[in-house]
Parts: sequence; C-alpha cells; structure tokens
Amino acid sequence: MPEPPEVAREVFTGAAWSRAEAFAELLAGPGVVRGLLGPREVPRIWDRHLLNCAVVSEIVPADVRLVDIGSGAGLPGIVLAIVRPDITVTLLEPLLRRTVFLQECVESLKLGNVEVLRGRAEEFAGKLDFDVASARAVAPLGRLLKWSLPLLRDGGELLAMKGERAAEELADAEAQLRSSGVETAELVSVGHGKVEPPATLIRVVAGRAPEGARQPSRRKDRASRAKQARGQ
Repeated sequence: MPEPPEVAREVFTGAAWSRAEAFAELLAGPGVVRGLLGPREVPRIWDRHLLNCAVVSEIVPADVRLVDIGSGAGLPGIVLAIVRPDITVTLLEPLLRRTVFLQECVESLKLGNVEVLRGRAEEFAGKLDFDVASARAVAPLGRLLKWSLPLLRDGGELLAMKGERAAEELADAEAQLRSSGVETAELVSVGHGKVEPPATLIRVVAGRAPEGARQPSRRKDRASRAKQARGQ
C-alpha cells in the first residue's frame, strides 16, 4: 500500500480520515483478491481512486439522497459517503459478488448513511427517486441518461465522471439530451490543487420526464420499498 499524499488529509478530515484509510486497505486487499480492482491499481489507490472520487463532493449539494449507479467497488459512492456524512447514499449494483463486497465495506466502515441495493437501474424506475445520481466508468453518456433520468426527481442531477472523453461524449449525446428534456448539460472540472489532472465530469440537470417515464415517490414509503427490493 502506498503512503497517502499530504493533500489526502485536507480532503478527508475528522472521522473521514480513518475511514478513508480503512477503505484503501479493503480495496487493496479483498478488492483485488475478488477482482473488483486490478493489482496494478494498488499503487494508485489514493490519487487515481480515493481522491479522484472525493473531489466530486465539491459539487454535491447538502443533505441530498444520492444513488451511485453501477457502484462496483464503491467508487465513487462509498468515498462520497465517507467525505460527506450529511448525504445518504444508495449503492446500486447488479452483480452479487460486488454487492457482497460493498455490504462488507459498509459494515466494516460503519457507514450509517449508506445502503446497498442489488439490481439494475431500470428495475427501480418509478419505485425510487433521488436528488443526485453518480456514475464512474459505467457506460457512455447516452446509456447513462436512460438509466439515471428515471431515478431522478425533477431538477435532480446526474454527475458522470468521464475524464478526457467528457467533451466527446457530451457532443455524441446531444440529440438524446434534447429528446430527454433535460434542463442543462455541461462539463464541470473539480479538484483543482488536489488532484492532477482535475477530475472532469458531465453534469446533467433533469427536466420533467415524458408522461409515464417517471413517477415521483413519497419519501415516507422509500424505506419500505427499498426493503422489498432487497427481498426483505
């Protein structure tokens, strides 16, 4: 395991520091053994993964409900939950071996603001709704729009981590963005002075969905629906 860079202590403050260190160990150990992270990524866990995901929190509003689509090893979902205890995070992942790892991480890190759901995004359309959706290396923007917009409330935001191909993907999805009725779609750069290069995202603000495409759910029923989705 590499030593964390000095800037990591500026990003992960207070109780977040020990959790970030523990999560780094989980990624480098069980995460690699189970194939969720490649062994060549271990030397880059802090710079390429933890810090790169943590700086996304700069544009996440306060006290929101966030769904991390295709959460995989918990990047960025678990990292955002660590650095932002004010938000609640749902880690949405279809593969069993990954959800088992995610649940173990949540329990080990004692993250009371996180739940793990197994399934595909389209399975929860009209059943759950969120303020923010995050995604990292999951799919091209066109597909992400199909999966994320039905999960977002009107005015909710998709934050897609895209890196150097962000501008190209945004241009490729122009027609779909128009037909989806989104309010805005733009490139956003975060983490200046903390990660190099800064992280580039596509931020899409959802408009009103076409009739029947999304039905807002009542907040008081969300917990019971989430339990049903997990088969509890």
